[in-house]
Amino acid sequence: MVNVVLGSQWGDEGKGKLVDLLVGHYDLVARCAGGNNAGHTIVVDGVKYDFHMLPSGLVNPGCQNLLGNGVVIHVPSFFKELEDLEAKGLKDARGRLFISSRAHLVFDFHQRTDKLRELELSGRAKDGKNIGTTGKGIGPTYSTKASRSGIRVHHLVNDNPESWDEFVTKYRRLLETRRQRYGDFDYDAEEELARFKKYKEELKPFVVDSVVFMHKAIEAKKKILVEGANALMLDIDFGTYPFVTSSNTGIGGVVTGLGIPPRTIDEVYGVVKAYTTRVGEGPFPTEQLNEFGEKLQEIGAEFGVTTGRKRRCGWLDLVILKYSTLINGYTSLNITKLDVLDTFKEIPIGISYSINGKKLDLFPEDLTTLGKVEVEYVTLPGWNQDITKIKNYDDLPENAKKYLSYIEDFVGVPIEWVGTGPSRDSMLHKNIK
Repeated sequence: MVNVVLGSQWGDEGKGKLVDLLVGHYDLVARCAGGNNAGHTIVVDGVKYDFHMLPSGLVNPGCQNLLGNGVVIHVPSFFKELEDLEAKGLKDARGRLFISSRAHLVFDFHQRTDKLRELELSGRAKDGKNIGTTGKGIGPTYSTKASRSGIRVHHLVNDNPESWDEFVTKYRRLLETRRQRYGDFDYDAEEELARFKKYKEELKPFVVDSVVFMHKAIEAKKKILVEGANALMLDIDFGTYPFVTSSNTGIGGVVTGLGIPPRTIDEVYGVVKAYTTRVGEGPFPTEQLNEFGEKLQEIGAEFGVTTGRKRRCGWLDLVILKYSTLINGYTSLNITKLDVLDTFKEIPIGISYSINGKKLDLFPEDLTTLGKVEVEYVTLPGWNQDITKIKNYDDLPENAKKYLSYIEDFVGVPIEWVGTGPSRDSMLHKNIK
């Protein structure tokens, strides 16, 4: 059994909380894409754990965890995050954490050129806007992967006598191509190589052939949960390109990022924030640059875990959610942060786009078009009630249930969980079977 948790909007929907709720029922949690550019917090027994690259299944002592071949690995960050989790009391993590031998390595010069690339793009753009990269080197690493010049984990940990010399050759060649592209930027290659010579032995115990690893787990009928990173609207193919991440963040990335066939996937859980947020630049049709947007930001504490960047806020956009559902095929939804809307007297929901009075049939792929759309809203009454203490779905205020029912009916996917507060147990389950 393979179930998947995916973000349905622009990320920051609260996927980690759902994974945290579910991991106690799974034998293996796997990540399939992205790197340490993601981030979420899980609170267990009053202890706050920050996850960026590592799978959230580490909080379950009986759960194995895998970083798949689609993930890009910044080794210093991998060890730093692991050590931070261990310092907070997370036990036996090292024996339960594995890395695909096919995953690509993020070097510090990737992070350096990430920022140089951002400056280059903003200087070239007519509006001077940045893509909004986290500067973690994710994009440049996927770029070298696509150009077939990247370096994979197995290149580093290979036991062949000549493997280290081959690794150094590949490293120098890759660095030289970056200098040809961005000029002779100041960088200490010898220092980084010295660190990686040490990492060669330190990383070995974590490395597995992930194809064999995953398929053995499937054949043994292990319960597997795939933890998506980012979200569909940041997908390299289906998101608001070019204001996207550099990997496939949708259901396709699960298949290619773990080496499993589509038929092995059972449930696909779409995580939806009860309103909409995004970080960085790019069109955002339901954004509220007014007191409503500020109120959503303040009550929702909309600041990034990884970057600390302020998130842009707006009303729930069902055009985006329906588009996301078409691609990812959600079998049920998790609505998060519903309590943020507790004090709004009226709550608009975006239900369609139009240009010059003509309604669009589909979510537009062209950002110029997307930036000009007029949003049609339906306005529902608020519930003006604190829902953070409610423990059963049926006890929600009627107007809150009407808000949720409207989403279900519009998208055609049942809501299975509703987040009503920041704590670990603030998640209402609705029986949809």
